[in-house]
Amino acid sequence: MRILPIPPELDAAVQRVLASQELILGPEVAAFEHEIAAYLGTPHAIGVSNGTDALILALMALGIGPGDEVVTPAYSFFATPEAIVRCGARPVFVDIDPATMQMDIDQALARIGPRTRAFCVVHLFGRCCPVRPLRAAAPQLPVIEDAAQAIGAELDGVRAGALGQVGCFSFFPSKNLGCLGDGGLVTTADATLATQVRALRVHGQAEGRRHEHTLIGGNFRLDALQAAVLRVKLRHLDHWTARRSANAARYRKLFAAAAPQVLLPAATAPGARDVHNQFVIRVAHDRDALREHLAARGIGTGLYYPRPLHLQPALAHLGHRAGDFPHAERAAATSLALPVFPELPAAALEEVVAEIAAPPPAAGGRPGGDRAKRPLPSAPLENNSINWALRRPPGKAQRRRNTVAGAASSPAGWIDGQMDELFPSGSSTPPGPAPGSERHSRP
Repeated sequence: MRILPIPPELDAAVQRVLASQELILGPEVAAFEHEIAAYLGTPHAIGVSNGTDALILALMALGIGPGDEVVTPAYSFFATPEAIVRCGARPVFVDIDPATMQMDIDQALARIGPRTRAFCVVHLFGRCCPVRPLRAAAPQLPVIEDAAQAIGAELDGVRAGALGQVGCFSFFPSKNLGCLGDGGLVTTADATLATQVRALRVHGQAEGRRHEHTLIGGNFRLDALQAAVLRVKLRHLDHWTARRSANAARYRKLFAAAAPQVLLPAATAPGARDVHNQFVIRVAHDRDALREHLAARGIGTGLYYPRPLHLQPALAHLGHRAGDFPHAERAAATSLALPVFPELPAAALEEVVAEIAAPPPAAGGRPGGDRAKRPLPSAPLENNSINWALRRPPGKAQRRRNTVAGAASSPAGWIDGQMDELFPSGSSTPPGPAPGSERHSRP
């Protein structure tokens, strides 16, 4: 398998924007909005500054504010409840389904009260939360989708961002579709809501009526350069997602043979498509010791997330305590994200599983025992496009943490083992296939 020479495409896109001198919103952002709306199957897509602002805009457009409550899971990234609090509302937490790690739908419905104004579901780790039961049981309450990790994920033939009333995406560089900095998106099928979001992102200015502000909004605009980069990368997203799925499928086979005791992510549901933004296993005993062992062997991992939301210090005013949401707390104590980036070679997957299946280090011994550290096989450098922009070699400290988290030769293994994009750095020549990559090109 060979990878398209993407950098020349990016060069052309960036030069096009610079020549136009339209650097914020403008035709480039409008074109991206049109293309991503078609990809997601939603009538309206509004490019915004980042994923957190997308959530804030969705809440603002729905009129959610002080005195209101929003039902949301207790296990996610902090931005989910943070956006709710920023709007003056109160997050009402519910526990997760221990099998899928998605919001427990029955608990969510049970938490509806007189102040409930919306659900904010999270499509965690690239898997869609089941939205249909919420909409069927409580049609009066809008469903906001936090789809930051789920671009291209599907449930019953419908893509994330089109399952609820409004969808929110992040294009942070570690996402499956990431830009050269921050970027975000709001999606909806409601034309009135879309008009509201477009006004709010430009200080409440009515579209086409410069310096006339009908709402109190903010500066939530998407840069044209980011939109141009995203337009190029969107054309390759399904290919990258297929390679992530292949890696996830390969992990399942390897673990079944070598370490059947490891609890793996729930299998993809019939009629669904998971996009594997993370591949998260559950470690029943001493997760942190295993993580140290893997790090000593040159294997990068990530913790998503080490503290459940109801126990975050910034949310202490909500009055929760340990034990309130036991499944979320258990997930925080046992979850470990393994490398799953698209260009990960088959030999690296085998090495990861072999190290997890091996007996734990002897008490008092260093992680990894007496074996010499054996870095994983190097993959062709196809990572985040920030390399392409900077074109600088790694320092010594960076090289030491690159192994699986980007390959030993990679200059940017920097997102907790999640080198998520596929760009050859400093070269326009397509690299050859990764060692063994032909063995896992499809799930």
